[in-house]
Amino acid sequence: MDIKTLNIAVIGAGIGGLAAACAFALRGARVTVHEQAAAITEVGAGLQISPNGFAVLRGLGLGGAVEKVGGRAGTVALHDYRKGPVLRLDLKRLDSRDYWFLHRADLIDLLHRGVNDTGVTIEVNTRITDPGALTADLVIGADGLHSVLRPRLNGTLAPFFTRQVAWRALVPHDGTRTDEARVYMAPRRHLVSYPVRGGELLNLVAVEERSAWAEESWSAEGDPDDLRARFSDFGAAVQGKLKRIRKVGKWGLFRHPVAPVWADGRYALLGDAAHPTLPFMAQGASLALEDAWVLAAATAEAPDLDAALAAYQARRIGRATRVVDAASGNAWKYHISSKPLRFAAHAALRLGGAVAPERMMRQFDWIYGHDVTAGETL
Repeated sequence: MDIKTLNIAVIGAGIGGLAAACAFALRGARVTVHEQAAAITEVGAGLQISPNGFAVLRGLGLGGAVEKVGGRAGTVALHDYRKGPVLRLDLKRLDSRDYWFLHRADLIDLLHRGVNDTGVTIEVNTRITDPGALTADLVIGADGLHSVLRPRLNGTLAPFFTRQVAWRALVPHDGTRTDEARVYMAPRRHLVSYPVRGGELLNLVAVEERSAWAEESWSAEGDPDDLRARFSDFGAAVQGKLKRIRKVGKWGLFRHPVAPVWADGRYALLGDAAHPTLPFMAQGASLALEDAWVLAAATAEAPDLDAALAAYQARRIGRATRVVDAASGNAWKYHISSKPLRFAAHAALRLGGAVAPERMMRQFDWIYGHDVTAGETL
């Protein structure tokens, strides 16, 4: 199929939507992005891009831009919430691949500049309520959890509360290593911190198990004092971070089923619209980047659109489901309540890190070592 003859409509100008627009435009398609906000912008939090996501950014010609605005991860340090360090893994020694810390707004900005450079049309202040009204040859739903296109392909699939609540905040950096992610592990809770913007800021994500989510929305502004109270038994290092919080977001973690239908007719889903994931493998952004590349590549390679969309779903649904399941099963490792079990788990981590750190790093090679761009140059 000659992709240069296609008109592509993308609903949503988030990470997945902008990456898809760039991937299609670089292959010659005519692309319009529809964004309901008044401007292409993003506020708030940091994110991590693992090698599988960075491969896509590099393939889109944005690798150098990432290196300018992001920070390469150097170490991952696991801490007991009271007793201090349990294990530190040196990523640069154990793995030569690229793991990056980024401010989400910076990633959106560089993707926005990328689509502008490829001639993509961006229409802001455009709320799409009926995807069928769009006349494009292919309509891509990259509009997140509340996608208007997902129900058209799948009907209503109700999420369920995972009995976990998360807080997210940015605070001034505290002088610790500017290339290190830290995970503080406690019974039924954990807190992650890592630097963004060259160490100017620390991104904090705190997670607590609880029985109910009583907010009217899944996302709300949190109370910094409430967060500090719920994590008040953590050690001095965490208290110093929490003390600097002035504004915090809070949201209930809901598990959404992976959509059984990703593409049909002239419609396709990607990113959170197809496979929302919990944050415990830091793969939301990277999976959306992978989707964007594969959808554009499949469209360019297939003889017709039906074959392209069938190939896209076949290549992505199994991997996305496996990653989503891995993320859902990962939180308990940080939340062990029993003291004997927690002691045993931490001892095993220390022993594993001392004896076979490469093996610990390689257990998720199937995620991080996956490169959807392999063999293709734009």
